[in-house]
Amino acid sequence: MTVGLTHIIVVSTVLFFIGMYGLFTRRNMITMLMSIELMLNSVNINFVAFNKYLYPDKMDGIFFSIFIIAIAAAEAAVAIAIIINLYRTHKSIDVDDVTDLKQ
Repeated sequence: MTVGLTHIIVVSTVLFFIGMYGLFTRRNMITMLMSIELMLNSVNINFVAFNKYLYPDKMDGIFFSIFIIAIAAAEAAVAIAIIINLYRTHKSIDVDDVTDLKQ
């Protein structure tokens, strides 16, 4: 049995919606950040899959994936710095506890 484009798209869609569910239901900032990363990785899977099956001689999908990985790393570094700063000032990383930022 070979893995076709449909199988990869189904896996990518499931990963994206798991990430979306985690983003909308969790209140912990670290979990929300991991959910965003999961959504970005599902997009990367789509780029690589469509590049492999539709345009095998081109490398555009792989370059887009590398660019998204670099942007996700920078986003994670900035988000973790913000989360650490909020934890130092409010002693919590729960979204409901940190809503009052004007102190």
